[in-house]
Amino acid sequence: MTVGEFCTREVVVVGKHNNIVEAARLMRDYHVGDLVVVEKKNGEQVPVGILTDRDIVVGVIAVEPDRMHSLLVGDVMSLELMMAQEDENLSDVLKRMSSSGVRRIPVINRAGGLEGILSIDDCIEQVCEEMTDMVKLITVQRKRESLQRS
Repeated sequence: MTVGEFCTREVVVVGKHNNIVEAARLMRDYHVGDLVVVEKKNGEQVPVGILTDRDIVVGVIAVEPDRMHSLLVGDVMSLELMMAQEDENLSDVLKRMSSSGVRRIPVINRAGGLEGILSIDDCIEQVCEEMTDMVKLITVQRKRESLQRS
């Protein structure tokens, strides 16, 4: 399975010149814990950073709450951005994310444009759904086997 087959295609984005308070409101309005920071290049929205709710709480509110209204996304966002190509193998990307301690990763196309976002939470949800389906299958098979032996 590829990252592009699995990632969430609807990504909430922000520019690095937006205010942190505006960014926090976007997170609240869209019920997300991160925003991909993008710049427009050659007609593509190219990821240049990521801003998480944790960046805002730990990096701003806990340290400099009085400056919150004057800080921009670019002042707080994570600059070391790990990304995945949409045609990369999902398992390989998950291993990279795990070894780097990254929970979310922007997914890009060959031109570097944003295509989606892959989160560990989404992966866990998918695995749980698949395990539930397997349990149902086992239950049905046991019932069928039991009826055949009766």
